[in-house]
Amino acid sequence: MVPSDLRYTSDHEWARLESDNLVSVGVTDFAQDALGDITFVELPQVGDRLSAGDAFGVIESVKTFSDLYAPVDGEVVECNFDLEGAPEGINEDPYGAWLIKLRVEDPSVLDGLMDAETYTQHALGES
Repeated sequence: MVPSDLRYTSDHEWARLESDNLVSVGVTDFAQDALGDITFVELPQVGDRLSAGDAFGVIESVKTFSDLYAPVDGEVVECNFDLEGAPEGINEDPYGAWLIKLRVEDPSVLDGLMDAETYTQHALGES
């Protein structure tokens, strides 16, 4: 099931608006399922400025590796470095295992991302 309180990118990242213009970013259940057992995650540095679509890290699995892309413009204010030591957390709880938190100037930028229904149709089109 695709949570309805998140926004989604065509690259299978999710974004959740938190308080104080913070946006948590992670990968979707579709992405973790397609990747298989995740073995490695590389995250950016706190303080990095990202533009929407910028690669900010790498996720590797027993099958392949993939770049991670910023869903919106913002500054990295927190990274979930626990996942670097335990990347399987993404397989276990893809919507709870956030990767980074971005501070955005205008939270309405999330309106440009897909809602759950649109994302589900997108993901089904790829499967």
